[in-house]
Amino acid sequence: MPVTVRPATTADLPAMATSLARAFADDPVKLFLTGGKELPVKRTEPFFMVFGRMQLPHGLVYATPGREGGALWAPPGRWKVPFTQIIKATPQFLRLYGWRFVPNLGVLSTLEKAHPTEPHYYLEFLGTDPAYQGRGIGSALLQPVLDRCDDEGVGAYLESSKESNVPFYARHGFTVTRELEHVRNGPHQWLMWRDPR
Repeated sequence: MPVTVRPATTADLPAMATSLARAFADDPVKLFLTGGKELPVKRTEPFFMVFGRMQLPHGLVYATPGREGGALWAPPGRWKVPFTQIIKATPQFLRLYGWRFVPNLGVLSTLEKAHPTEPHYYLEFLGTDPAYQGRGIGSALLQPVLDRCDDEGVGAYLESSKESNVPFYARHGFTVTRELEHVRNGPHQWLMWRDPR
C-alpha cells in the first residue's frame, strides 16, 4: 500500500522524536557526539524535539500518520542554526552530551563551513523507526519537498553519516559532492546535492 505523509504539527513531535531517536541509535555522528556510547531512546528524544520545534514554523516537517518516521527540512537561506537557538537549547544539550557539548559545537561548525552557498532546501534529519524500515516510508517523507524543489527550480542538500544510505539518496537524485572527515578521529560523512528536475 502507498505510504501517506503529511505536514507535522506540534502534537506529532513527541512520537516523531521517539521514531527519530530509534532510527539514529547507531548513527556514527551521534555516537561520536556522545563519546561512543549508545544512549537510551529517552535520553536522545529531546535532541530531536529541539530541532523539530526549530523547523516546524517553516512548514517543512513531515510525518507519517502513525509517526513511524519523520523528515525535518530547512528552507533556502534558513539552514544555519541560529546562535540564539543553541543558547536556548543548551540545557537539553548539556543533559545529553555533558562536557562534550562544547567540543561538539566544532562538528556543527565544520558542517556549516562545508555547506553550499547556492539556494537549496536542506534535509536536516530523515529517519524511520527500525521496526518500520523497508516499507517506503523514507522515500515518501522525502517526496513533498523534492517535488517543491522541482517546481521552484531549487536544489536540495544533505549530509549522510552512513555510506549504506548513499545509494538510497542516489535513487532520489542526490549525488556525492564531497566526503568529509571530522577532526578528533571523528566520523566520515558524505555531502550530497540534488539538482532540480
